[in-house]
Amino acid sequence: MTTASTIWPILTAWGSGEIPTIAQRDQVMNWMVDPERAAAWQVDRSSISAALDSRIRLLQSIIRQLNSGVELPLPGDWTEWIEPMWTLWLPLALRIDRTQRHKASHAQHCLVQGILGGQGTGKTTLSRILQLLLNMLGQEAAVMSIDDLYLTYAERCKLKRQDPRFVWRGPPGTHDVDLGIRTFKQIGHATPGQQVELPRFDKSLYGGQGDRTQPTLTTAPTVILFEGWCVGAQPLDADAFADLSALPKPIDTEADRLFARECNARLMAYLPLWEYLDSLIVLQPEDYRFSRQWRQQAERQMIARGKSGLLDSEVAAFVTYFWQALHPQLFITPLTRSDCTDLVITLNQDHRVSKLALPSSGGTLKPM
Repeated sequence: MTTASTIWPILTAWGSGEIPTIAQRDQVMNWMVDPERAAAWQVDRSSISAALDSRIRLLQSIIRQLNSGVELPLPGDWTEWIEPMWTLWLPLALRIDRTQRHKASHAQHCLVQGILGGQGTGKTTLSRILQLLLNMLGQEAAVMSIDDLYLTYAERCKLKRQDPRFVWRGPPGTHDVDLGIRTFKQIGHATPGQQVELPRFDKSLYGGQGDRTQPTLTTAPTVILFEGWCVGAQPLDADAFADLSALPKPIDTEADRLFARECNARLMAYLPLWEYLDSLIVLQPEDYRFSRQWRQQAERQMIARGKSGLLDSEVAAFVTYFWQALHPQLFITPLTRSDCTDLVITLNQDHRVSKLALPSSGGTLKPM
């Protein structure tokens, strides 16, 4: 019986250049063509061979790059990551590549791929991996975070003086939406090969408060991976915040309710920015509270390496603040059921993909 445990050694060897036997190739294809798995990437018996070949070529390309000194934005050897590489990163990069090339055939050169995920879900890592793979496929891929659109330090200090509830950066109202719109317009008007500016933000400045830095000059992207904790989030009807008892924790007090209502109202200003999204991917933990645990683990690891990091109590306060601003159950969960979302990646407590969903197709699928 073909199982995942028998597939990974075959793919690891194949990716390293070892030619598989006919039986081994058939094993991989039979595993891939399982109806639920195949549906995740919309392949069937008639297309599975071509899908396999495309994925193998890209796997071999990235392994050659890694062997020549390029590094994945992940710890350890690439063989430790063969499962997410094969089941998610490679097919997703190939799908984005196909979508961009279809768009370019209609004289629209840049695809804006939104990636939404809460704290610790791995949206930045996924973006960096996709950038690497897409560049290997011949794209000019670039990553931009919603964080890169933060107001300057001086502007956020002014905002905090006006409204002390904005104690940290992050909630709606702490970003320069117009800067994002100008950036996407600039990219949309650029000719192939033209240089464009992407905004950048350095979180380490002003004792961790952060400030905008010099923009990055880069060749006009054909794919922008636009990631962030609220990318694509839609404002709710104001009535959703009328009753405190109906709101999820940690929106516990009347002050919390008013803050949540204000953040929801400020989210309206972001809708023109979301109009530039061609596609949206949502990273969804099985339990949104995993985000706090994941962020605490990351901070502990930084401290163990001798770097500065937040204490567990500080992480808890920081993450709670984000949940009070735009609660995942109110703003992310609805997107996992929306036909405006192209792919939902559900993560278990170990950060492994537990399922994929295509909301526009109404399907919940196994990763392949």
